[in-house]
Amino acid sequence: MTRLPFKLVISDPETGKAIQYELDEAKTNYLVGKHTGEVVEGDALGLPGYKLKITGGSDSSGFPIRPDVHGSGRKKALVRGPPGFRPTKHGQAKRKTVRGRDLSSAISQVNVRIEQKGSKPLEELVMKTA
Repeated sequence: MTRLPFKLVISDPETGKAIQYELDEAKTNYLVGKHTGEVVEGDALGLPGYKLKITGGSDSSGFPIRPDVHGSGRKKALVRGPPGFRPTKHGQAKRKTVRGRDLSSAISQVNVRIEQKGSKPLEELVMKTA
């Protein structure tokens, strides 16, 4: 089975902007096994000097990653709020299919936030490698 590369969505909290960046297979393999909330080195992803925190993502079918669900597979969990469910009434809960917090080869999009900036601007690094 050929796997599709991860699409990395990098959010910059200072500017409020997000940049999409497609990873090659070697960089994708670096992220497999990591979990939501973990801080990763940007050097391994082609972003020298950057530190990135994994904040979420989704699989190829669109099921969101929930940081409170262990494992990497899909599970039917009783959820009371985002990600995966937005309640319309106070106290509302619903059983939804979500994906566990561990990144696996079934993930298609990973959301990260910049924790520490490198010496070069992010736009320059992404445009150069894309």
